[in-house]
Amino acid sequence: MVKGSGAGLPSSGQGPLVAVVGGGQLGRMLALAGLPLGLRFRFLEAKAEPPVRDLGAVVRTAYDDPEGLDALVHGAAVVTYEFENVPVAAARRLAESTPVFPPPQALEMAQDRLTEKEGFRSLGIGTAPYRAVGTREELDEAVREIGLPAVLKTRRMGYDGKGQVVLRESSELDSAWATLGGRPLILEGFVDFRRELSILAVRSRSGETAFYPLVENEHIDGILVRSRVPASRDPVLAAASPESTGDGGADSPLSSATSPVQAEAEGIARRVLDHLSYVGVLAIELFEVPDPERGTRLLANEMAPRVHNSGHWTQDGAWTSQFENHLRAVLGLPLGDTGLRGEGAAMINLLGTPPPREELVRVPGAHLHLYDKEPRPGRKVGHVNVTVGGGVGPGAGAVQGADPMGLAERVRRVRELVEGRGERPE
Repeated sequence: MVKGSGAGLPSSGQGPLVAVVGGGQLGRMLALAGLPLGLRFRFLEAKAEPPVRDLGAVVRTAYDDPEGLDALVHGAAVVTYEFENVPVAAARRLAESTPVFPPPQALEMAQDRLTEKEGFRSLGIGTAPYRAVGTREELDEAVREIGLPAVLKTRRMGYDGKGQVVLRESSELDSAWATLGGRPLILEGFVDFRRELSILAVRSRSGETAFYPLVENEHIDGILVRSRVPASRDPVLAAASPESTGDGGADSPLSSATSPVQAEAEGIARRVLDHLSYVGVLAIELFEVPDPERGTRLLANEMAPRVHNSGHWTQDGAWTSQFENHLRAVLGLPLGDTGLRGEGAAMINLLGTPPPREELVRVPGAHLHLYDKEPRPGRKVGHVNVTVGGGVGPGAGAVQGADPMGLAERVRRVRELVEGRGERPE
């Protein structure tokens, strides 16, 4: 059950303490969003010199260390996390003394790709074809059933393309098994998708729910490199007027009342929210695929029970960022406006050594966010949000003047700078 509200939080003086499991860039951006609200932060992080080190107290220990967990939660108003591989047993231990959001059952569903796919299917949400694989013989059987090409993945762990092998020919099965075999695996069939999308939903402890506009994403080798809002090649979304109430209601051009794709994505997210009694930001990655009867339909790829890379654009492109809304949700505060602030926004990830900051910020509408991480090849060290247009206030939706440089040109300029560093993951 969803319990409590924000009524008991202090309104002035020493603000409530938010305990966060994990101290990476998502924890950093949560803190940066929460400090202006008067919130305090404490983090549990095993690595030295984490990106959050200057934004709150850090308990440096393993994520399942009982003494560390007790130190993290002492005096905290709520516990949340910034990555989905938090040990479920640790989350349940924390929940014995302090509210933990999103709930531990969301971690259980997201941590195992087979459990996740079965969970989607049980809720009537379509997925790519899949089969569990535990032995070399089961891999052969799965390939016969699903066909090739397909992707062999570890059921647990692995992100940004790690822990998976693309299979295109049967001759590749032996090497794939040599690489990944000996642990629980899942074989997923290839999907002939038109676009990769994601829906970001947020639900508070009171049950208040809001959705951000659909995001279109581009991945290379399993790593998210760019996101854009509105989703650029959907004729319904692209043709939507910039005039919007911005509140996700019936008058918003990006609401379920106007876009069937947005409505379908919101319906998928709502089913998962309800099933898990969810609180916080939830991201679900989707494939838009052809459908002979409806034109297109959505398949769920995977979910992230946390703030998400494809939602970073909200820092500068939405009235309320995903990070602030996640904090509002887990503390039981009213949710903020999820509407698009201007005509459009995009996010470009920075991998490895980023271009000089003076070059990036020279691009009109570019907003640089660095994570205070040591650069190394392929490592996410920051991102650039690119915006165009702007409203006069939350919910007003009026765009101030025509901008001679549109979103596509601004994104192109940032991409040239980023790709010129030789850090494309391809």
